[in-house]
Amino acid sequence: MDAPNLVIATHNLGKIKELHLLLSDLSINLMSLQDFPELPEIIEDGQTFLENAQKKARTVADYTGLPALADDSGLEVAALAGRPGVHSARYAADRTYPHTPNDEDNYLKLLDELAGVPWDQRQAQFVCEMVLAFPKGEMTSSRGICQGMIAFKPQGQRGFGYDPVFWLPEYGCTMAQVDLALKNQISHRARALQQMKSIITAQLQPPPAMQAAT
Repeated sequence: MDAPNLVIATHNLGKIKELHLLLSDLSINLMSLQDFPELPEIIEDGQTFLENAQKKARTVADYTGLPALADDSGLEVAALAGRPGVHSARYAADRTYPHTPNDEDNYLKLLDELAGVPWDQRQAQFVCEMVLAFPKGEMTSSRGICQGMIAFKPQGQRGFGYDPVFWLPEYGCTMAQVDLALKNQISHRARALQQMKSIITAQLQPPPAMQAAT
């Protein structure tokens, strides 16, 4: 029996790499939106991470006819009343650059906004809402949170997004300084996916007896 397909509903290469590693122990064939270049852009206009994840998963599942796994995640900073929140990926879009705003532009804007904010008021959390959708069918969600602080300056070359400024007090470094193996245990996305894996296993993988017979 061929392994079932699952589409990761993203073009983000960093996210695709993370999810491939986190799901590598399952007998499924992982695809991504890179495999469906004709799929129209999905406008993330929800008011919450969950709404955006549901829209992406539903759109991709119905378009491809395959189960789709989507997440919407971002950074919530207490001193900024929860910003950047659902606007995390495009936080610097209101500024003028000679290029399309990127991850560095986003976190530098964040650091500008937190200038003068003392260390004990720089609490933040990464939030991930993950949704598994089936074509014309049900959707299931899970949520993961990773708490930390916003550093005063970027540190580290690993990861993507706000990782260089997200300080992990228990490890004494930023998310961009930990190795991928540790990140895949403690990140918001990893925590959401750990909950989702049991659902994926139950609904996508064939029973062990059927696997053994193939």
